[in-house]
Amino acid sequence: MIYRRLFAAILAGVMVMSMAACGGSESGTAESTETAQTEETKTEETKEEEPAEETSELSGSVSTNGSTSMEKVIGILSEQFMAENPGVSVTYYPTGAGTRIEASSNGCADIGLSSRALKDEEASAGLEGTTVALDGIAIIVNAENPVEDMSVEQIAQLFTGAADWSLVGGEGEVACIGREAGSGTRDGFESITGTEDTCVLSQELTSTGAVIEAVKSNPAAIGYASLSAVEGQEGIKMVTVDGVACSEETVQDGTYKIQRYKGLGEMDAGQRWETTMDPSRRTLLRVTINDIEMYHETCPTFSILMGVEVEHQKNFILEHAQYISMLDI
Repeated sequence: MIYRRLFAAILAGVMVMSMAACGGSESGTAESTETAQTEETKTEETKEEEPAEETSELSGSVSTNGSTSMEKVIGILSEQFMAENPGVSVTYYPTGAGTRIEASSNGCADIGLSSRALKDEEASAGLEGTTVALDGIAIIVNAENPVEDMSVEQIAQLFTGAADWSLVGGEGEVACIGREAGSGTRDGFESITGTEDTCVLSQELTSTGAVIEAVKSNPAAIGYASLSAVEGQEGIKMVTVDGVACSEETVQDGTYKIQRYKGLGEMDAGQRWETTMDPSRRTLLRVTINDIEMYHETCPTFSILMGVEVEHQKNFILEHAQYISMLDI
């Protein structure tokens, strides 16, 4: 319900902006219209006032473009929005998360759909991101595969070609099925399993549905796909990761590991080491006392948020909460 309302607000915003862009007129026309309206006003003043007709209904079209893993979500949200706004047509083009950046930037799409957060360079280019849902990345195998569980480390070994199915109790070679470069699902999977640029894929496919079908047709296959796309599918099964099944509940409570973590304070010790504390990856910046004093003088916000006065922090949150544009709930 939360993301339905949020998405409706996004679509409404697009429609309002479209209507505003189309509502301009040439200055000469505006002047002549103003004169005519003045004459009409004098006449109207003598007439009995009648109820104004409703003119706030939305009309037009909204184009969405991007991640194939969001197909079910966008389908439900679009259907609901069009039911509530019959004058609006919403279209969806499942081109993948990578292309939605370009489409949103150059105006080919009103809304770009991504299964990952915006990168710094994308945000600095003027794009704004809004989180509508959290999604687990399910590890899937053929339904005939006897393997039921594996660790994140074992998944990484299989996908990099370092081991075959015997590592996790199966038999034979592994056929790894993955997404194309630029896919948000691939980006999330590789960043969590530590397999960036090292995966050895038998097939590199351009949609979530294609990955699922490839795993269905190959008993030796393993792949990854959005939880929402996998649920209810026959011919494949989701394996547990470190004994935890991929489900809405385990994604929300953080016990399922193959999902994007949101902030340093929400990581476990292993995740903090991987992303922040490992000396081979981290970058240290020396901060001197003089730097700190200058910061306190020139940036009072730093003093408020990092200081010891809880009341100041509370007031800051109450004052600025209305301006939040990206809320992960």
